[in-house]
Amino acid sequence: MYMASAIDPTAPATSIRPVLSAVKTLTLADEFCPLKPSKAFRYQMTSTKAMELGTPAVFAATWLTMMAAMMLPGAAPAVGRAAAATGRVLTVPIFAGTYLAVWSAVGLLVYAVYLPHGAAATGIVAIAAGIYELTPLKHACRERCRHTVRSGAQFGIYCVGSSVGLMAMLVAVDVMSMAWCVVIGALITAQKLLPPRAYVDVPVGLGIVGLGLGMLA
Repeated sequence: MYMASAIDPTAPATSIRPVLSAVKTLTLADEFCPLKPSKAFRYQMTSTKAMELGTPAVFAATWLTMMAAMMLPGAAPAVGRAAAATGRVLTVPIFAGTYLAVWSAVGLLVYAVYLPHGAAATGIVAIAAGIYELTPLKHACRERCRHTVRSGAQFGIYCVGSSVGLMAMLVAVDVMSMAWCVVIGALITAQKLLPPRAYVDVPVGLGIVGLGLGMLA
């Protein structure tokens, strides 16, 4: 009864033109366009990223703090060697600062490319990280991390090459997890301070691959 009275077929055409105009406007609106995500969907994706990583400022502060806690302990011998080679006290803060600057650049890249993901993507990243642990490139970069280098930036580049697989796994699993940061940080520090040993490194790499396979199961 209500619908019948609301749309009267005998009503003048001019009385329903506003309704037709409104329907046309909604149909052509961005939210109803099937060729691209709606504004609401795009906002949801942005807010989901912000909820997982925080705002850019919060993430930058958190990342820098994590890198200082995770990376500087293993870099201490390299900082000491650089200071001894130059004989200057300023070598220590300059070396450490440029080293952390490299990891800060990595953090900017992480925030730029990060997308919300599920267990399958995390498992794939973990498998790739485990395989990388067994590659010649990983071995070469790890050896460089234990030698005297010219600058903190150079040392940072080598250490990124050594730790990129483990850090990718950390980002995929939960970069904001304190527990995972402690585990990954301890492993990275041990790899910087201790020489490579196949009877240790191979089981670690295979264990990470197994963890990734478990996430896919």
